[in-house]
Amino acid sequence: MSKFISIKEAMKKGHGLVHIRGWCYRARGSNALRFLVIRDSTEIIQCVIEKAHVSEHIWEDAEKTDIEASVELSGEIAEDKRAPTGYEIKVKEFKLIGESIGWPIQKDQSAELLADMKHLWLRSRYMTSILKIRSTVTGAIDEYFRKEGFYEYHSPIFQATQAEGGSTLFSVNYFGKPVFLSQTWQLYAEPAIFALEKIYTIAPAFRAEKSKTSRHLTELWMCEMEVAWADFKEIQDYGEALIKHCVKRVLEHHQEELKILGRDIKMLEKVRDEPFIRMTYTEALEALKKKGIDIEWGKDLRTIEEDELSKIMGHFTIVTEYPKEVKAFYMKEVEGKPDVVNGCDFIAPECYGEIIGGSERESDMEKIKERLIAQGEDPEKYTFYLDTRKYGSVPHGGFGMGVERLVSWICHLESIKDAIPFPRTMLRVNP
Repeated sequence: MSKFISIKEAMKKGHGLVHIRGWCYRARGSNALRFLVIRDSTEIIQCVIEKAHVSEHIWEDAEKTDIEASVELSGEIAEDKRAPTGYEIKVKEFKLIGESIGWPIQKDQSAELLADMKHLWLRSRYMTSILKIRSTVTGAIDEYFRKEGFYEYHSPIFQATQAEGGSTLFSVNYFGKPVFLSQTWQLYAEPAIFALEKIYTIAPAFRAEKSKTSRHLTELWMCEMEVAWADFKEIQDYGEALIKHCVKRVLEHHQEELKILGRDIKMLEKVRDEPFIRMTYTEALEALKKKGIDIEWGKDLRTIEEDELSKIMGHFTIVTEYPKEVKAFYMKEVEGKPDVVNGCDFIAPECYGEIIGGSERESDMEKIKERLIAQGEDPEKYTFYLDTRKYGSVPHGGFGMGVERLVSWICHLESIKDAIPFPRTMLRVNP
């Protein structure tokens, strides 16, 4: 056979002889005709094999071709509005590469069964669409930060101290000593801003949360950034611009995938085009109270409150000035408000919860020590981190964005577990 091209390239060509290869998406036929819908990573296309016009060997291969068998073929492509994607190939040459007997995934199978067969379910148009969008999102993250003059920077996965809360740590035996899988790059990112000033990463993070919700993973991917000389407003501005850039790129490149997923793009367009809502934690409590949800000041917002707030606002909402007691020790106190910190959460519309969490970082070394002691931590274990305040500290801040959470919202998924190829949760570590 001659040079193979993708199905999408063949459809762009529109006529003449083409050579494609892929997997059988659907198969049906009679004693005289065989209709095979073939898929590759780009598209699907209907292919017709007529017994009278091919060799006996080709017909035998065509009859053995069932769902997910791999094939190579050549034929004449032409427009056909009756075909699934508007084109059809009349096959001249055909070769069965890998048989598929008894494909185990059928229609209307449960989410649990599909999770058990995720290694095969990845081939579905549903999962393929999500994975393409995920790839564009991570590419857009990289593009945005490099355009803004950031350097990519990597911190260790094995860490000796906690940063986000001891109850969600995975402990690992490290040559006889306990260390922890990274919850965040935070403590190891801040030292680097004194060298590079503007840094970002896309890296795995691990949270031992005993949660069985549709929003939590124990192994996830985080986009994190840290920047020197930044104030609290700048951190929020970076987060808003990043989300808008990711949404813009998805809308530019994935209209077809969004259709396959059944995603109404009106909300995506709104997020791309309209400024995010910004409000304080106190203002958020007031908005919730008007809807009959009375939260005591000082309590963190739970999923139920975040969801209600997202319904009220109908847009990405940046909640700021949280109570100090519910936020991490490194967040800076608001001037004149010692009980409040310059921390923020980006709450997604449509009840998808927090997408970004960020803050301006506390620059006062003594206040950091006090917060660590209040949280039951030994400041001596954080000497390397405290040194960043001791030698030439500057105003700075940053945020972390859950990649799967953003992908889940963009695709309007029922569960975050579909936003990653092989999800790891409290109940699942296979396949």
